[in-house]
Amino acid sequence: MISRGSEWFVESAVSISNKSGIPKVIIGATIVSFATTAPEFAVSATAAYIGHTDMTIGNAVGSAICNIGLILGSVIAVKAIPVRDETFLTKSGLMLLSGVLLILLSRDGFLTWAEGLVMFLVFVAFIYHAYRTQYKLFGDKKENSEKCSLKDMKKDIFLFVAGSLSVVIGSRILVDSGIQIAEWLGVPEVIIALTMVAIGTSLPELVTAITSMKKGHQDLAVGNILGANTMDIAMILGVSSQIRELPVSAQLNGYDFPFMLFIMLAFVCFGFTGKKLERWEGLVMLAAYFAYVGGLFTLYG
Repeated sequence: MISRGSEWFVESAVSISNKSGIPKVIIGATIVSFATTAPEFAVSATAAYIGHTDMTIGNAVGSAICNIGLILGSVIAVKAIPVRDETFLTKSGLMLLSGVLLILLSRDGFLTWAEGLVMFLVFVAFIYHAYRTQYKLFGDKKENSEKCSLKDMKKDIFLFVAGSLSVVIGSRILVDSGIQIAEWLGVPEVIIALTMVAIGTSLPELVTAITSMKKGHQDLAVGNILGANTMDIAMILGVSSQIRELPVSAQLNGYDFPFMLFIMLAFVCFGFTGKKLERWEGLVMLAAYFAYVGGLFTLYG
């Protein structure tokens, strides 16, 4: 429900935007950028609303770790990826900034609404960068689309509403199921959020990476994951902290956050050295992810 619902949501939103005459530069910088992080956002916001804040933070941080270690690591291990994206420096800088800010702001054991606003500013910077990038590509091009009436967009509006409802309902089911599984297994809720729930909400990134690899455009997966990770931390936790103050456990501060920053740094360093992500580097990231999960269950399970 979450994966298909987010697909309907994005496709219909882009169609509505095109038919209403909104420039591609706006579409690319907003709706398309939000596409693959919609599941993580819905799940974390839902968890914050019903008071399961461990699920909120665990899903966001776990998704960022999963995106690099499991998804990108697997793709690179199969085939090396050249880093040709001119925006790699800016995107990686924003990703690292979001991670560092999270660690610094939550050292007192809480992420308050004010601190969440600071996190959200990184997301605003990301959107501005995406806007400028899209403007260079489409800003000088005239739009060929003609404005349509609401009647002509009935199907798109229906899919937009249906997709939104699917994401929201699916997210509530996923959160409730994650809580129940944690109780059955007798492990902390945050561990289920960091692993099973995080992998579940990272499905769009996984699909994007696999599709890119099949079509020979693996470098697209790199940019997508850099953006998705920035939004996972800056946008999701920034917004969720406005819903409810987020307590940060000693485990998150002492184990999960440092590993998140470590794997982010490893990814960025690998990307800068030789302007290529080698297969052995993918294997290192993949091994690091499994070591992280193993340590999670061994130390805190």
